[in-house]
Amino acid sequence: MIDITLASLEIEFTKRAEKELYAFSKKERDRIAKGIDGLMNGLSGDVKKLTNYHPEYRLRIGSYRVLFGIENNSVIVIYRISHRQSAY
Repeated sequence: MIDITLASLEIEFTKRAEKELYAFSKKERDRIAKGIDGLMNGLSGDVKKLTNYHPEYRLRIGSYRVLFGIENNSVIVIYRISHRQSAY
């Protein structure tokens, strides 16, 4: 688990990430949203820091990947949400 202290977190989605999220079925969308909510608790979940890649982090939710970055230690920006085969 990645140990990062974040104060008063906010989660923001890029337009691309919002569009990708709403392309999933309601069941998958709820599952992904639950995983993203876990990020607010000290980046809990299957989070990995990526090397030489932007965005800097990925959250694994089954076969799906949520690619995100952290700005100013207070905002988590979700850049992409896609199947693992097309995430990177």
